[in-house]
Amino acid sequence: MSSRKTALVTGAAARIGAAICQTLHGRGCDLLLHYNSSREAAQRLADQLNEERGQSVVLAQADLSTPAGLDSLVEQTRSRFKKLDILVNNASRFYPTKVGETLAWQWDDLLNSNLRGPYFLVQALLDALRTAGGSVINILDVHAERPMQGHAVYCISKAGLAMMTKALARELGPSVRVNGIAPGAILWPENEPGAAEKQSILGRTALGRLGTPADIATAVAYLGLDAPYVTGQILTVDGGRSLNI
Repeated sequence: MSSRKTALVTGAAARIGAAICQTLHGRGCDLLLHYNSSREAAQRLADQLNEERGQSVVLAQADLSTPAGLDSLVEQTRSRFKKLDILVNNASRFYPTKVGETLAWQWDDLLNSNLRGPYFLVQALLDALRTAGGSVINILDVHAERPMQGHAVYCISKAGLAMMTKALARELGPSVRVNGIAPGAILWPENEPGAAEKQSILGRTALGRLGTPADIATAVAYLGLDAPYVTGQILTVDGGRSLNI
């Protein structure tokens, strides 16, 4: 078994997840890249990283909103790693749910994917994390504290993940550290807002610009590899947007 650090990144195929994988791999970690439906993008990323360092990256497919999918990812992780140094709960679903029109399946889908999945993934992988003296990093959202109009259930799921971060940090120490990262405006969503809304968002950001996926990936590497005395913290990476300037 390799003596290198090991990491499981959920939602690893593209955007912030892919940047996290590239950064951790560049820091010497062997990776298990989780994806749900983006197989081609995940395979391209794995091929690229394996060209840089052979047999350092493998893929795992699973739908983390279902118990069966969660069990599958756990088994794939255990078959790959005897210890797990870093677990990054990045996989997340995001879409609007207007109060008065929210359907029960939308509640279940968002809560299962964004909160239930990360909790039970940590629980199932506790032995591997404890063996490594590992680190869990949950990717949250600034809207866990400041609600987004029309996205109540998504915000609720991320607020729950914030409390999960703190509760597990207290319960799992000293053997496992648990922290979170709350991104602000890093990438526009796939359904991009209009020009006026973009300008409004950036106008409330102290640095006056979008961040990049690398900003989040660097924060993950810090919490996972360089911060042995940090646990129970949520690092906001939002260019100062939370200052309400």
